[in-house]
Amino acid sequence: MLSLRIHFWSIAATLIAFVASLWINQEVFAYTSFVRGINWIFLPSGIRLLSTLLVGVDGFLGLLLAGLLTDFLYWFPHDPVRAIAGAILGSAAPYLVYRFAREYYGLRASLTNLTPPRLLVLAVAYSVANPLLHHLWFALTGATEHFFESLFSMFVGDLTGTLIMLYAMKGLLALLPKRPSDSRLTNGMFSIHVALTNAYNNQLHASVTKGLR
Repeated sequence: MLSLRIHFWSIAATLIAFVASLWINQEVFAYTSFVRGINWIFLPSGIRLLSTLLVGVDGFLGLLLAGLLTDFLYWFPHDPVRAIAGAILGSAAPYLVYRFAREYYGLRASLTNLTPPRLLVLAVAYSVANPLLHHLWFALTGATEHFFESLFSMFVGDLTGTLIMLYAMKGLLALLPKRPSDSRLTNGMFSIHVALTNAYNNQLHASVTKGLR
C-alpha cells in the first residue's frame, strides 16, 4: 500500500508541477514564443527532466498524463494526432536522459552526485533529444516549414528552461536536511527529502525486480 501511495504521489506531483510551470511560463515568458508550443524559454522542459531524474518511471507517467491533458485542452485541442504524439515524445526524451544518468552517473534521488558539469551534460542531452524527436516526427508527417528555425528555437527554449529549473532544484535539494530535528519546518523539509529518496529507491527496486524476471 505504501508503495502504491508513493507511486501515486510521484505521478500526481509531476503532473501538477508540469502544469504549474506551464502556467508560469505562459504568464512570464509568453513573449518568447516562436510558434505555438515552441518558446525561446520553456520552463516545463526543466520539470520534464527533473521529474524523471528524481522519480524515474513515475515521472515519465506523470509527464505523459500532463502532456495529454495540456495538449488536448490547451495546445492542440483540434489536432488529436499532434496532441498524442507531442505527449509521448515530450515524455520519452527526458526518460532516455534519465536512463543515461542512471547508467553513467549512478544517479541518486537527492542529485547530490550530479555535479554542475554533469547537470550541464544532462541538460544539453535532453535539449538535443527532445527537439530532435519532435522534428523527426514533423519530417515524417510532412510538417517541414521553418524546419531548422523551429528546431533551433526548441533547442534553445528547452536548454534555457532546463538549466533554470535544474540548478534551482539542485540548490533547493542541497538545503534539505538529512536528518529530523525539533523544528516543524525542518521536519517538513526532511520529509520531502525522505519522500524523494523513497520514491527513487522504489523505482530502482522495481527495475531490478523486473530485470530478474
